[in-house]
Amino acid sequence: MARDDLQLLQGTLDVLILKTLSWGPRHGYQIARWIKDTTGAELQVEDRALYVALHRMEERRWLESEWGVTENNRQAKYYQLTRQGRRQLAAKSETWSRYAAAIFKVLRTT
Repeated sequence: MARDDLQLLQGTLDVLILKTLSWGPRHGYQIARWIKDTTGAELQVEDRALYVALHRMEERRWLESEWGVTENNRQAKYYQLTRQGRRQLAAKSETWSRYAAAIFKVLRTT
């Protein structure tokens, strides 16, 4: 995979995770499931990609985490947006909206 493709995918996953967490703290499985359910299973996030992205965003201070107990009484790490993460979500949402609009213009050209 070309480096540009990886960055595009990474940026896509980042904005999906940030949007998911805008509704409140969630653990990894809840994040992946929300993305899958919300997109009608069109987008499914692989575990490894999800956790790599979560750790990267935590290092960038877009997210913070703490251990908690799931609805099934299991230990899980819950992630939530930081103030910086909310700013990133706003910026990335704007960028993605412009990007998607440009792609649709090209695809609709006859």
